[in-house]
Amino acid sequence: MMLDWTVILKPSSHMVTSTTSTSPPTIGPYISALEQCKTTGQCADLLGQIENMTEAEGHSINLENILDAVLNASEVSESSAAEPNKLVSDGNRLLKVSKKLVSMMVKPTNTNYSTSFALDTVEVEIFMVGPQTTLEKIPRLSTTNASVDIDLIGIAKNNIETKSAAVAFMSYSKMENLLKPDFFNTPNDTIKTMMSTVISATLPKTTNTTLTKPVNFTFQHIREFDPSGSLSCVYWNISEWIVDGCSVLETNSSFTVCSCVHLSTFTLIMQTSRPPEEDPLMDLLGLVCVTVGLVFFTLALLTFVFCRWNTRVNNVARINICISLLLAHLLFLLTQQFLSVIQHQKVLCAMISGLLHFLFLSGFVWMFIEAVLLYICVKNLSQISSINGEVLSNRFLCVIGYLVALVVAVVSAVVYPEDYGSERCWIKMDRGFISSFLGPVCMILTANIVIFTMIIISLNSTLKNLNAEVSQMKKTKIMVFKTMAQFVVLGCSWILGLFTNNSKVLEIFFLVLNSQQGTFIFLIYCVLNNEVRQQYRRFYRYLCHVKQQDYSIMFRK
Repeated sequence: MMLDWTVILKPSSHMVTSTTSTSPPTIGPYISALEQCKTTGQCADLLGQIENMTEAEGHSINLENILDAVLNASEVSESSAAEPNKLVSDGNRLLKVSKKLVSMMVKPTNTNYSTSFALDTVEVEIFMVGPQTTLEKIPRLSTTNASVDIDLIGIAKNNIETKSAAVAFMSYSKMENLLKPDFFNTPNDTIKTMMSTVISATLPKTTNTTLTKPVNFTFQHIREFDPSGSLSCVYWNISEWIVDGCSVLETNSSFTVCSCVHLSTFTLIMQTSRPPEEDPLMDLLGLVCVTVGLVFFTLALLTFVFCRWNTRVNNVARINICISLLLAHLLFLLTQQFLSVIQHQKVLCAMISGLLHFLFLSGFVWMFIEAVLLYICVKNLSQISSINGEVLSNRFLCVIGYLVALVVAVVSAVVYPEDYGSERCWIKMDRGFISSFLGPVCMILTANIVIFTMIIISLNSTLKNLNAEVSQMKKTKIMVFKTMAQFVVLGCSWILGLFTNNSKVLEIFFLVLNSQQGTFIFLIYCVLNNEVRQQYRRFYRYLCHVKQQDYSIMFRK
């Protein structure tokens, strides 16, 4: 910006020129310091001159142009200051200097007085009330992107001697170059974005600055609002942005209202989660592992449905585990493959995350049912079929297996509707995630540990009475091993997922184990079952026989 040096010598139109001074203030040093700042970028002399400026000098100079020149120096300062300490130092100094210049623009009044102006770098509005004012409430002070409501009348009444008070409201357009949102220190590693201009509110030439009521600031959002982000009303405290004494009263996509119990320099900062780093190898590994797992889920499900099983074997829990996790993994795989399209459809993304929530929870509920059935089997080795028929019918188990997960998912959707539909179309990792997913899962895994402990104790006493029945003992041990192995795969893989944030190795283990649940179910309950293997052989021989017949017919032709 080209500065007309002649206007420096002209007082502002709204300022009162001092008539008591016997000699005019020395203006030369200001012109020299301004010229040096604009031409060389060395602004220390200019800022030092302003810090030592007297009221008389302020009345003789165009303070608006000085203020604009000072704040334009922030561009020079920011471009040459890469270190955070330098940015903080320059920012603090510019805030101090700008507040002093604006304070000099306040003139005494018996009634009330206001003035405002807008520069490229700052917008300023000043309001002062005197002892004879008839106002009961001052109007809202507003700039282009912010406004403030303050009880200036009450503050003036608290100034017993003068019965007057003044407020100066400033909105900076370039201050975020120095007081960056990254200076908002939070425990979470998030992306911090300044959603509003930086504003300052002060009470210049006011003796008692105690607030009678909290001050409300309305910030217009200057950037696109992210509904998944977290907004904070913050103020500048020497070297960082902090929230002490400030809170969000109201917010929507276009503006936010903040309430603060003190005056300072304020802004609005939004925190959003950092997008996961793209890793083509992990994406490929995930695609391959989930696809393989889906194949074995399908094979296990077909085996459970079409193979003949011993009447004392209840596969209802295993079938429904396969159904729930097959659908969950298939939906998750398709969602991630078309994520770039789906994530922009907020309603669809939220519906998918809710359905995934239900399917994964139902898988864990069925795992719990499988543990209960195993406990009943151990306690009643010779009456398992009658127990299932009398107490735990398949219809009753299906109601429990799906109804519990459905109730949890519906209640979560009602209580935490905003927690569905993350960037990956899953539950957002906050309070809703813990209470609606991790809570039930941890309860089920804890219950399974208790049940398995009871099974081991019961099995130990039962086996002592089955010494003569070696074959029965062997079958019982195999059955317990199979169910415990299934529990390890289904349960511990999710527990491992809680600790994968900082370890690529643990992340790979979690991905492989969690995606291969179908593979382990197929191996443990199908391949390692002697009766099922015999049926596989018969089916294989049948296919070979049919193939031979087809070849014979083809050759005859």
